[in-house]
Order: sequence, then structure tokens, then C-alpha cells
Amino acid sequence: MLFHSSIRKELARTFGATLVVLVTVVMTMTLIRTLGEATRGVFNPADVLIIMGYTVLSDLPTILSLSLFIAVMTVLTRMYRDSEMVIWLGSGRGLTALLRPLLRFCWPIFVVIFVLAFVVLPWAFGRIEDLRDQYEKRGDIARIEAGQFQESASGDRVFFIEKDDNDKLAGTHVFMVTREPDKETITSAARGTVQTFDNDQFLVLENGQRLEKSAGNNALSLSTFVRYGARIGADNPSARSFTPPSTLTALELVSNPIPRNSAELAWRSGLFLAAVNLVLIGLAAAGANPRSGRTANMAFAFLIFVVYFNLLVLGKSWVETEKTTLSMYLLGLHGGAMALALLWLTARHNQWTLPRLWPKPKAMA
Repeated sequence: MLFHSSIRKELARTFGATLVVLVTVVMTMTLIRTLGEATRGVFNPADVLIIMGYTVLSDLPTILSLSLFIAVMTVLTRMYRDSEMVIWLGSGRGLTALLRPLLRFCWPIFVVIFVLAFVVLPWAFGRIEDLRDQYEKRGDIARIEAGQFQESASGDRVFFIEKDDNDKLAGTHVFMVTREPDKETITSAARGTVQTFDNDQFLVLENGQRLEKSAGNNALSLSTFVRYGARIGADNPSARSFTPPSTLTALELVSNPIPRNSAELAWRSGLFLAAVNLVLIGLAAAGANPRSGRTANMAFAFLIFVVYFNLLVLGKSWVETEKTTLSMYLLGLHGGAMALALLWLTARHNQWTLPRLWPKPKAMA
């Protein structure tokens, strides 16, 4: 049908434009947040763009849902404002007849959101956790930054070095503090180089001194040296010891239904069900009122979206703390939202009003 085709084309244009804007905004905010985490030592600064890509990918279900909701509200509101909806309703077709072109346009997006929520999202979070874990387990040499105090991988050593521009494995003005259970040692040297002996890396210091303090007394021991070697930590290639629920597949969450896994499953299911419900809510809530201006409906739509997704976060917390079960949460929030949207749509389709539902009693003669 020509009318259905024109609606889908307009929805596609509006959805595409909205998606580009939202992705740009989210990428900018994610870049700023990731750069802040990189400066605090959470991520490797060289992995900022990779982590930003994974983060935006994990946010795509929410972005797609909001873009779809805005597109439906914008197109239908324009139809009301330009009196196209009057022609549609005057031809004997109601609002429910618009479900068919809307669902024909939306179902591929629903499939993408489902795949993102249940397949791509855990993979993206897993890659982010792997990069974070690898950076935390990097060896002492990888931690060295010229002119900065750095802590070793084991946490028992703090060192400072000025690197030599001509040799990446050498540096000058080396300062190192080592804490052991029974003593604390402060070592300084004019120069240091990294050398390998029997597959172990050592920091070989030249022309320096050691100040040693025992834990049992206040006596200090000072010694000088021409050449001194200290073993340094290497990269830890072991796998992650902690697996957060966000990195587990849907089958793993279902096979181990502990509260935190059920909460993660509720969140992923909610991303898909919320997208479906928001399309129904958008169809029921669309309209145009010349007295309230063009932005009133969009502000109302944004408010609905914020409230809905805040309820998703709240419901995830309730499932995790066992205040409710997964089935009760899905039925209560998403089932209730769908029932409310269908009731609202039915009322507008049949043009129900409160006086018609509850007519006033006739006056006594």
C-alpha cells in the first residue's frame, strides 16, 4: 500500500538521522569517560579507541530503542500536525491499522536489538574486562613511565626512572622503594638497564646506594655499590580470575540461576521487551496540540523513556537483591507496560472518553 510505504520511508529517514546523532553523542561522552579512566590507570591509554568502540557497541540496544521511539513519535506527530492523520481516520481506518506498517519497519531492528543484547553485549563486556585485566597484570617494565612514580605488579615496590631516549631498556636517575615484611629498602642509582638472566628479567643498577631499615628496630644500614641487580616482575599471562555476569552468555546465565545472573538476564531481556513496548507506547501517545507547541510531545516521549529505563535498572537491582523474582519482574514491568500501552491504544482507537465510560446521571425532571 502506498500510504504504508510512505510511512516506512519517513520512519527510516527519521530513525537514521536520530541514530547518527545519538551515536555521536554517546561516542563523545564515552571517549571523555574512557580518557579519564585511562589517566587514572584503569586502562592502557593505547587501548582508548578500542575500549570506546566496545562500550558504544554495548550501548547500542539502548540507543536503537531510543532512536526507534523518537522516530515513531516524530513521524506520527507530524502526521497529526499536517492533518494527514485526520484523512487516515476519516477513511474509516483507526490507529490500530498503523500497527502493520510500524511492525514491518521495526521487526528487523527488534532482531538486531535481540542479537546485541544476548550475543554481542556479553562479548563486548568480556573484551573490555580482558583489556582491563591485562593492563593490571602487566609487568614492571611495561609500567615504567619516564618521570612518574609507578607501583609494581605485586604492589610491594615503587620506582621512578628517567628513560634514555636512545635505549628503551635503559634509564637514568633510578629511584626504588621496596617493602618487605621485615624490612624496607630505598635504592637509588645513577643508571639502570634491563637484562635477562636464565629467562628472568633483572634491573641492573650502576653507581648507587641502598638504605635499609629493619622492622624490629630503628637502625639504618647504608651501603654503596658499583653494580647491583634486582629481579623485576614479568607480564602475567594468566586468565581473568573474576567473571562478572555481564560477560556470561545467556546459556550460562540460565544454567546457573543465582540472583546476580538472574538480574543480568532480566536486564538483557528488558532491553528487547522495552523496545517492543516503546513502539506501542509511541503509537498510543503520539498526537499534536497547537496550544502546547511542537516540543511538548517530544519532551513527554523523553520522559517516558527515562522512566522506563530507570525502572529497568531498578528491577535489575531488585532481582539481584532477591526482592522479586525474574518471572515476576518481567511480568510486572514489561507485561504491565504492554497491557497499559494496548489499553491506551484501544482507548484512542475507539475514541473512549471518561464521560462516555462513566456517563453522568440524568437530572430529575
